[in-house]
Amino acid sequence: MNLFVIAGFVGPQEIIIILIIVLLMFGGRKIPELMKGLGKGMKEFKAATKDDEGDKDKSDAEKIEK
Repeated sequence: MNLFVIAGFVGPQEIIIILIIVLLMFGGRKIPELMKGLGKGMKEFKAATKDDEGDKDKSDAEKIEK
């Protein structure tokens, strides 16, 4: 057996098969909507993590002041 197969690396053949399955499941019209939703979700996640980091910085500054 090939070491890469055992380690779980995904090759170009597997990616093509996955893309074909996704195309068959969702259809050509639904995929752009899915990608748009995924992009919005990632944007919201980044904003939330930035807000969380900002809150930590504020709380550290408040501790120093007290």
